[in-house]
Amino acid sequence: MSNAIEVTDLKVSFGDLRAVDDVSLHVAYGEVASLLGPNGAGKTTVVETLLGFRPPTSGSVRLHGLDPVRDHADVVARTGALLQRGGVWFPMTPVQVLELTATYYEAPRSPSELLDLLDLERCARTPWRRLSGGEQQRTLLALALLGRPRALVLDEPTTAVDPEGRQVIRDIIHSERDRGCALLITTHELGEAERLADHLVIMNQGHVVAQGTLDELAGSPEMIIELSGPIDPAGLAAVLDCAVVLDGPLRVRCAVGSTPERITAVTTYLTSARVAMVSLRTRASLEERYLELIADERSGLRQ
Repeated sequence: MSNAIEVTDLKVSFGDLRAVDDVSLHVAYGEVASLLGPNGAGKTTVVETLLGFRPPTSGSVRLHGLDPVRDHADVVARTGALLQRGGVWFPMTPVQVLELTATYYEAPRSPSELLDLLDLERCARTPWRRLSGGEQQRTLLALALLGRPRALVLDEPTTAVDPEGRQVIRDIIHSERDRGCALLITTHELGEAERLADHLVIMNQGHVVAQGTLDELAGSPEMIIELSGPIDPAGLAAVLDCAVVLDGPLRVRCAVGSTPERITAVTTYLTSARVAMVSLRTRASLEERYLELIADERSGLRQ
Protein backbone atom coordinates (compact mmCIF):
# COMPACT_ATOMS: atom_id res chain seq x y z
CA MET A 1 0.00 0.00 0.00
CA SER A 2 1.21 3.51 -0.79
CA ASN A 3 0.52 6.45 1.50
CA ALA A 4 -2.35 8.83 0.82
CA ILE A 5 -1.45 11.10 3.75
CA GLU A 6 2.10 12.12 4.65
CA VAL A 7 2.87 14.53 7.49
CA THR A 8 6.61 15.07 8.01
CA ASP A 9 8.25 17.11 10.81
CA LEU A 10 5.23 19.43 10.88
CA LYS A 11 5.40 22.58 12.98
CA VAL A 12 2.61 25.16 13.17
CA SER A 13 2.90 28.30 15.30
CA PHE A 14 0.46 31.05 16.20
CA GLY A 15 2.69 33.89 17.27
CA ASP A 16 4.70 32.57 20.23
CA LEU A 17 2.46 29.52 20.63
CA ARG A 18 3.74 26.30 19.02
CA ALA A 19 0.42 24.49 18.41
CA VAL A 20 2.03 21.59 16.50
CA ASP A 21 5.61 20.62 17.22
CA ASP A 22 7.49 18.21 14.96
CA VAL A 23 4.59 15.87 14.13
CA SER A 24 5.09 13.05 11.63
CA LEU A 25 2.47 10.50 10.62
CA HIS A 26 1.22 8.69 7.54
CA VAL A 27 -1.94 6.91 6.41
CA ALA A 28 -1.88 4.36 3.59
CA TYR A 29 -4.62 3.78 1.07
CA GLY A 30 -6.86 1.07 2.52
CA GLU A 31 -5.99 2.01 6.13
CA VAL A 32 -7.87 3.67 9.00
CA ALA A 33 -5.75 5.83 11.31
CA SER A 34 -7.13 7.46 14.44
CA LEU A 35 -5.69 10.69 15.83
CA LEU A 36 -6.22 10.86 19.60
CA GLY A 37 -5.41 13.36 22.30
CA PRO A 38 -6.92 15.69 24.91
CA ASN A 39 -8.38 19.08 24.06
CA GLY A 40 -5.59 21.40 22.96
CA ALA A 41 -3.33 18.55 21.83
CA GLY A 42 -3.05 19.99 18.30
CA LYS A 43 -5.26 17.50 16.44
CA THR A 44 -7.48 20.11 14.79
CA THR A 45 -4.46 22.18 13.71
CA VAL A 46 -2.93 19.09 12.07
CA VAL A 47 -6.20 18.41 10.22
CA GLU A 48 -6.64 22.03 9.10
CA THR A 49 -3.06 22.15 7.84
CA LEU A 50 -3.46 18.81 6.08
CA LEU A 51 -6.54 20.10 4.25
CA GLY A 52 -4.79 23.28 3.16
CA PHE A 53 -6.65 25.74 5.40
CA ARG A 54 -3.39 26.99 6.89
CA PRO A 55 0.25 26.68 5.76
CA PRO A 56 2.86 24.87 7.85
CA THR A 57 5.35 26.99 9.75
CA SER A 58 7.88 24.32 8.78
CA GLY A 59 7.86 20.69 7.71
CA SER A 60 5.51 19.37 5.06
CA VAL A 61 2.10 17.80 4.52
CA ARG A 62 1.01 15.89 1.42
CA LEU A 63 -2.32 14.42 0.33
CA HIS A 64 -2.07 12.03 -2.62
CA GLY A 65 1.45 13.40 -3.10
CA LEU A 66 0.07 16.93 -3.53
CA ASP A 67 0.69 20.11 -1.56
CA PRO A 68 -2.74 20.97 -0.07
CA VAL A 69 -2.09 24.73 -0.31
CA ARG A 70 -0.50 24.88 -3.77
CA ASP A 71 -2.68 22.12 -5.26
CA HIS A 72 -5.81 22.86 -3.24
CA ALA A 73 -8.37 22.25 -6.00
CA ASP A 74 -6.92 18.83 -6.86
CA VAL A 75 -6.73 17.85 -3.18
CA VAL A 76 -10.36 18.87 -2.59
CA ALA A 77 -11.50 16.84 -5.59
CA ARG A 78 -9.87 13.68 -4.21
CA THR A 79 -10.53 14.15 -0.50
CA GLY A 80 -13.70 14.13 1.59
CA ALA A 81 -13.81 15.92 4.94
CA LEU A 82 -16.18 16.10 7.87
CA LEU A 83 -15.20 18.94 10.19
CA GLN A 84 -16.77 20.03 13.47
CA ARG A 85 -16.69 23.67 12.39
CA GLY A 86 -18.56 23.01 9.16
CA GLY A 87 -22.28 23.37 8.57
CA VAL A 88 -25.05 23.91 6.06
CA TRP A 89 -27.04 27.05 5.33
CA PHE A 90 -29.89 26.63 7.80
CA PRO A 91 -32.89 26.77 5.38
CA MET A 92 -31.47 23.97 3.18
CA THR A 93 -32.50 20.33 3.46
CA PRO A 94 -30.24 17.28 3.15
CA VAL A 95 -31.50 16.48 -0.35
CA GLN A 96 -31.02 20.08 -1.50
CA VAL A 97 -27.46 20.41 -0.21
CA LEU A 98 -26.47 17.01 -1.63
CA GLU A 99 -27.96 17.76 -5.05
CA LEU A 100 -26.27 21.18 -5.14
CA THR A 101 -22.88 19.86 -4.04
CA ALA A 102 -23.09 16.98 -6.53
CA THR A 103 -22.93 19.51 -9.36
CA TYR A 104 -19.34 20.37 -8.33
CA TYR A 105 -18.06 16.85 -9.16
CA GLU A 106 -17.58 15.16 -12.52
CA ALA A 107 -18.84 11.75 -11.38
CA PRO A 108 -20.53 12.11 -7.98
CA ARG A 109 -22.32 9.41 -6.07
CA SER A 110 -26.09 9.59 -6.28
CA PRO A 111 -27.62 11.81 -3.55
CA SER A 112 -30.52 9.36 -3.23
CA GLU A 113 -28.04 6.49 -2.72
CA LEU A 114 -26.30 8.41 0.09
CA LEU A 115 -29.59 9.38 1.72
CA ASP A 116 -30.50 5.69 1.80
CA LEU A 117 -27.03 4.60 2.92
CA LEU A 118 -27.01 7.01 5.87
CA ASP A 119 -30.66 6.48 6.79
CA LEU A 120 -31.61 10.07 5.98
CA GLU A 121 -34.69 9.47 3.81
CA ARG A 122 -37.12 10.37 6.60
CA CYS A 123 -35.53 13.78 7.11
CA ALA A 124 -34.37 14.40 3.52
CA ARG A 125 -36.67 17.41 3.13
CA THR A 126 -36.32 18.78 6.66
CA PRO A 127 -34.52 22.16 6.97
CA TRP A 128 -31.05 21.97 8.50
CA ARG A 129 -32.03 23.96 11.60
CA ARG A 130 -34.69 21.34 12.47
CA LEU A 131 -32.45 18.30 12.12
CA SER A 132 -31.14 16.53 15.20
CA GLY A 133 -27.42 16.62 15.91
CA GLY A 134 -27.07 13.05 14.67
CA GLU A 135 -28.97 13.81 11.45
CA GLN A 136 -26.77 16.82 10.80
CA GLN A 137 -23.65 14.72 11.39
CA ARG A 138 -24.81 12.01 8.97
CA THR A 139 -25.64 14.66 6.35
CA LEU A 140 -22.10 16.06 6.66
CA LEU A 141 -20.71 12.55 6.22
CA ALA A 142 -22.86 12.12 3.09
CA LEU A 143 -21.31 15.34 1.73
CA ALA A 144 -17.82 13.98 2.47
CA LEU A 145 -18.62 10.81 0.51
CA LEU A 146 -20.27 12.54 -2.44
CA GLY A 147 -17.19 12.93 -4.64
CA ARG A 148 -15.97 9.31 -4.33
CA PRO A 149 -12.87 10.41 -2.38
CA ARG A 150 -9.58 8.51 -2.24
CA ALA A 151 -9.04 9.86 1.29
CA LEU A 152 -11.45 10.83 4.08
CA VAL A 153 -10.62 13.13 7.00
CA LEU A 154 -13.31 12.77 9.66
CA ASP A 155 -13.33 14.96 12.76
CA GLU A 156 -15.38 13.29 15.53
CA PRO A 157 -17.70 11.50 13.06
CA THR A 158 -19.93 9.86 15.71
CA THR A 159 -20.53 12.96 17.87
CA ALA A 160 -24.23 13.34 18.78
CA VAL A 161 -25.09 10.17 16.81
CA ASP A 162 -27.38 7.53 18.35
CA PRO A 163 -26.31 3.85 18.59
CA GLU A 164 -28.01 2.86 15.31
CA GLY A 165 -26.40 5.79 13.51
CA ARG A 166 -23.01 4.89 14.97
CA GLN A 167 -23.27 1.41 13.52
CA VAL A 168 -24.17 2.87 10.12
CA ILE A 169 -21.08 5.11 10.27
CA ARG A 170 -18.86 2.20 11.35
CA ASP A 171 -20.11 0.12 8.43
CA ILE A 172 -19.36 2.98 6.02
CA ILE A 173 -15.84 3.41 7.43
CA HIS A 174 -15.17 -0.31 6.95
CA SER A 175 -16.61 -0.20 3.43
CA GLU A 176 -14.52 2.83 2.44
CA ARG A 177 -11.36 1.20 3.78
CA ASP A 178 -12.16 -2.01 1.88
CA ARG A 179 -12.45 -0.10 -1.40
CA GLY A 180 -8.98 1.37 -0.83
CA CYS A 181 -9.79 4.73 0.71
CA ALA A 182 -7.42 6.17 3.34
CA LEU A 183 -9.19 7.43 6.48
CA LEU A 184 -7.86 9.75 9.18
CA ILE A 185 -10.30 10.00 12.09
CA THR A 186 -9.96 12.29 15.09
CA THR A 187 -11.98 11.29 18.12
CA HIS A 188 -12.21 11.47 21.91
CA GLU A 189 -14.19 8.21 21.92
CA LEU A 190 -11.49 5.65 22.61
CA GLY A 191 -13.87 2.73 22.21
CA GLU A 192 -14.61 3.83 18.64
CA ALA A 193 -10.88 4.18 17.89
CA GLU A 194 -10.20 0.74 19.35
CA ARG A 195 -12.98 -0.72 17.23
CA LEU A 196 -12.15 0.99 13.93
CA ALA A 197 -8.49 1.95 13.63
CA ASP A 198 -5.63 -0.01 12.09
CA HIS A 199 -3.12 2.59 13.31
CA LEU A 200 -3.29 5.00 16.25
CA VAL A 201 -1.51 8.31 16.83
CA ILE A 202 -1.69 9.84 20.32
CA MET A 203 -0.88 13.55 20.63
CA ASN A 204 -0.44 15.84 23.62
CA GLN A 205 0.73 19.45 23.84
CA GLY A 206 1.39 19.63 20.11
CA HIS A 207 3.55 16.56 19.62
CA VAL A 208 3.15 12.81 19.14
CA VAL A 209 3.38 10.85 22.39
CA ALA A 210 3.08 7.41 20.77
CA GLN A 211 1.86 5.76 17.60
CA GLY A 212 1.42 2.25 16.28
CA THR A 213 -1.11 -0.54 16.07
CA LEU A 214 -3.36 -1.35 19.01
CA ASP A 215 -1.19 -4.36 19.89
CA GLU A 216 1.96 -2.24 19.73
CA LEU A 217 0.52 0.42 22.02
CA ALA A 218 -0.95 -2.13 24.44
CA GLY A 219 2.50 -2.97 25.77
CA SER A 220 3.68 -6.28 27.18
CA PRO A 221 1.17 -9.08 27.82
CA GLU A 222 -0.25 -9.07 31.32
CA MET A 223 -3.18 -10.50 33.23
CA ILE A 224 -5.73 -7.85 34.23
CA ILE A 225 -8.24 -9.45 36.57
CA GLU A 226 -11.54 -8.00 37.78
CA LEU A 227 -12.58 -9.44 41.14
CA SER A 228 -15.77 -9.79 43.16
CA GLY A 229 -13.98 -8.69 46.31
CA PRO A 230 -10.64 -7.36 47.59
CA ILE A 231 -7.54 -9.55 47.90
CA ASP A 232 -3.96 -9.20 49.14
CA PRO A 233 -1.88 -8.72 45.95
CA ALA A 234 1.20 -10.11 47.72
CA GLY A 235 -0.43 -13.53 48.05
CA LEU A 236 -1.29 -13.67 44.36
CA ALA A 237 2.21 -12.43 43.47
CA ALA A 238 3.70 -15.37 45.38
CA VAL A 239 1.46 -17.82 43.50
CA LEU A 240 2.32 -16.39 40.06
CA ASP A 241 5.93 -15.45 40.86
CA CYS A 242 5.53 -12.00 39.31
CA ALA A 243 4.69 -8.44 40.30
CA VAL A 244 1.00 -7.92 41.11
CA VAL A 245 -0.38 -4.42 41.75
CA LEU A 246 -3.80 -3.11 42.65
CA ASP A 247 -5.43 -1.10 39.87
CA GLY A 248 -8.51 -0.05 41.81
CA PRO A 249 -10.21 -1.77 44.74
CA LEU A 250 -11.42 -4.75 42.71
CA ARG A 251 -8.84 -5.07 39.94
CA VAL A 252 -5.28 -6.38 39.89
CA ARG A 253 -2.63 -6.28 37.17
CA CYS A 254 -0.22 -9.19 37.02
CA ALA A 255 3.03 -8.63 35.09
CA VAL A 256 2.95 -11.97 33.30
CA GLY A 257 1.27 -13.40 30.20
CA SER A 258 -1.82 -15.57 30.46
CA THR A 259 -1.51 -19.36 30.16
CA PRO A 260 -3.97 -22.14 31.11
CA GLU A 261 -1.71 -23.11 34.03
CA ARG A 262 -1.60 -19.55 35.37
CA ILE A 263 -5.36 -19.14 35.02
CA THR A 264 -5.82 -22.36 36.99
CA ALA A 265 -3.43 -21.12 39.67
CA VAL A 266 -5.27 -17.79 39.93
CA THR A 267 -8.66 -19.53 40.14
CA THR A 268 -7.43 -21.86 42.91
CA TYR A 269 -5.97 -18.96 44.87
CA LEU A 270 -9.14 -16.86 44.54
CA THR A 271 -11.34 -19.80 45.57
CA SER A 272 -9.28 -20.18 48.75
CA ALA A 273 -9.72 -16.44 49.36
CA ARG A 274 -13.51 -16.74 48.74
CA VAL A 275 -13.31 -14.26 45.87
CA ALA A 276 -14.55 -14.84 42.32
CA MET A 277 -12.91 -13.82 39.04
CA VAL A 278 -15.35 -11.49 37.26
CA SER A 279 -13.25 -11.02 34.11
CA LEU A 280 -9.75 -11.57 32.73
CA ARG A 281 -7.96 -9.58 30.04
CA THR A 282 -4.51 -10.19 28.65
CA ARG A 283 -3.73 -6.66 27.42
CA ALA A 284 -4.44 -3.17 28.65
CA SER A 285 -7.37 -1.49 26.93
CA LEU A 286 -6.72 1.49 24.70
CA GLU A 287 -8.27 3.75 27.34
CA GLU A 288 -5.88 2.42 30.00
CA ARG A 289 -2.80 2.86 27.81
CA TYR A 290 -3.97 6.27 26.61
CA LEU A 291 -4.40 7.53 30.17
CA GLU A 292 -1.02 6.09 31.17
CA LEU A 293 0.77 7.70 28.24
CA ILE A 294 -0.84 11.10 28.78
CA ALA A 295 -0.13 10.94 32.52
CA ASP A 296 3.51 10.04 31.86
CA GLU A 297 3.77 12.84 29.32
CA ARG A 298 2.41 15.34 31.80
CA SER A 299 4.92 14.10 34.36
CA GLY A 300 7.74 14.69 31.89
CA LEU A 301 8.33 10.98 31.28
CA ARG A 302 8.27 10.78 27.51
CA GLN A 303 7.66 7.27 26.14
